[in-house]
Amino acid sequence: MTRDAVIWCLMVYLGESPDQLIKEYDDADEDSVSQDLAVQRMTIYTIKTNASEGPNDVGIVVEGMTVLSALDNFARACCMLIGLAYALNLAYPKELRYTFEVFQKVLLGLDCSKLSPKVNSLKNKLRASDK
Repeated sequence: MTRDAVIWCLMVYLGESPDQLIKEYDDADEDSVSQDLAVQRMTIYTIKTNASEGPNDVGIVVEGMTVLSALDNFARACCMLIGLAYALNLAYPKELRYTFEVFQKVLLGLDCSKLSPKVNSLKNKLRASDK
């Protein structure tokens, strides 16, 4: 739960909307969920029913197709999404470019020599807080 909150806060700090990455369905019928996910480009979804406290299903949709499901939590889904995007050489959604840049370049250290000014500022603040 802490990881989920950190990722949400990171997105908000970077000025990006978590709603662009996460689609939450609370007690929705299967047909409406399927129709909505069919038009999503790159999304993490959570399906929750009123009967349970946590999500019943967490998965990833790429170009309208569910590619992974039963991922347990949002943080794990983010890790899998980054792996999928990197392995399949998928372009990150423009509206989430800073979030994906932090995931790839700061957290994973891939191609970290070229940071945008916004992400470089965040990286410097993280280094300063470690001291």
